Amino acid sequence: MNKADGKKATRIALTTILTAAIVAGCTSNPSTEGGASPKPNTSSASSEYPKAFSYWVELDGDSAISLKNFNENAAYKEMEKITGTKVDFKHPTGGGTQIQEQFNLMVASRNLTDVIQTNWFNVARGPQSAIDDGTIIRLNDLIDRHAPNFKKYLSEHPDVASMIKTDKGDIYAFPFIRGDDKIKVYYGPVIRKDWLDKVGLGMPTTIDEWEKVMIAFRDKDPNGNGKKDEIPFLLEVSTVRNELLNAVIGAWGILDKFYQKDGKIYYGEMQPEFKDFLTTMRRWYKDGLIDKDFAAVDGKLKDAKTSNNQLGILYGYSSGTIGKFTDLMKDTVPGFKMAALPHPTLKQGDTPAAGMISPTYPGEHSVAITTAAKEPEKIVKWLDYAYGQDGNMLFNFGIKGQSYEVVNGKPVFTDTIKANPNKLTFKQAQAQFMRSQYGGPFIQDVESFLQQMKYPEQLDSLEIWSKAKNQLQLPLMTLTADESKKLASIMNDINTFSDEMIVKFIMGEEPIDNFPQYVEKLKKFGIEEAIRIQQSAFERYSKR
Repeated sequence: MNKADGKKATRIALTTILTAAIVAGCTSNPSTEGGASPKPNTSSASSEYPKAFSYWVELDGDSAISLKNFNENAAYKEMEKITGTKVDFKHPTGGGTQIQEQFNLMVASRNLTDVIQTNWFNVARGPQSAIDDGTIIRLNDLIDRHAPNFKKYLSEHPDVASMIKTDKGDIYAFPFIRGDDKIKVYYGPVIRKDWLDKVGLGMPTTIDEWEKVMIAFRDKDPNGNGKKDEIPFLLEVSTVRNELLNAVIGAWGILDKFYQKDGKIYYGEMQPEFKDFLTTMRRWYKDGLIDKDFAAVDGKLKDAKTSNNQLGILYGYSSGTIGKFTDLMKDTVPGFKMAALPHPTLKQGDTPAAGMISPTYPGEHSVAITTAAKEPEKIVKWLDYAYGQDGNMLFNFGIKGQSYEVVNGKPVFTDTIKANPNKLTFKQAQAQFMRSQYGGPFIQDVESFLQQMKYPEQLDSLEIWSKAKNQLQLPLMTLTADESKKLASIMNDINTFSDEMIVKFIMGEEPIDNFPQYVEKLKKFGIEEAIRIQQSAFERYSKR
């Protein structure tokens, strides 16, 4: 061997030793030190995770106030440190309709990002069609091989495994999952408790008692300004029209749209109980118990009427209504107090048939991998991180020492979240550090949710609203492409017609006696075929 060859051999030997040392360091198990789960690091990330991928997702309202892009979110910054993956977030602009149009254009042009976060039940012809037409990929095998955390969760929760599959058994997305029953109820009727005390009445539970309270709100000047400007009840069109929220109509034991009873699908607006509901709403409107502008009220006007000390009963959120306005009004309206109101019934002592309840898998915020992705197996691995213990903490609580601390074994938000120095609201501050304030492909932690509730009335609301039976709601069912197209065609016409007619019935522009003609018109639009489609889908779902 000559001198040059000797030097070369020495370099090779040193390189081999150094490489072995690096590999040994990367494969050491930190779980043996302190019991923490092993975290990937950037030295091995290139082989385990993608270097980069693009991610289409809406920038929710709270995040839009706190961030320009999800790359600024502390949880995603930490994910980049852990995995070495650079995520190129693409945020559509505008509101709901505009966002849907941008989604449709992206899919039609086949200019797809690598992953897309949306509610795939709202996509034309549904998630199975999105797989069949080559927009997104089937995930079953990839999850089985590359998503140990999520695979373990599905094996322990077969009900959720059934929810996230199409009728063909295809898994199409990584889901947002509500991890506890307490997280599923967060919306319902809210009453001005201080007004109730002023008029000397107890908490109403029946429709008749609601009416008695509203009359007192109308006539007894509970806001104390000497004017008859109180609005006893804000009936929202969106509340009437939304199956999930099921406001007052649940008192009659039906829902306004599709619902099921003993396995049979019904359509609420065809039922005689719906006429009874409309008759009551008509009387309330005529007697000045319902806001005269109810059909035109949006979120801003609702907030303005509440802030103006005018609304007695409204529908709202445990955090975004009770908590928000208690904070806002406590210094300007002495004694201001909001409280949850039980969902009404017709008979004293009955259990409400329906209220708001979110499914364990609500469908929204689900992430599918598109056919444009070059390394789907690595993206699956990246997404799977959120379903493990470390990912759960990251996406629900953010960064230890910044957004939370561990107190008595439990994560507790710091004042960066609870009393933000920049005057951000609780959810706006959360949006800087985590994703639990809105949703995404992870399991929402109950502690992250409950810590929003700073007032006892907020915690009470979760218990009060959860007492409804909620056995009428349909599960999230998948339709065939033909069913989806046909149902959309039928319901687009029906919804346009019924939105207009329900307002006319309540305002008195259409006589209640014309309800039979209304039902016949629904039949001409094809409602009976729509019921058959939903019945077939429900039976397929029940067989999963």
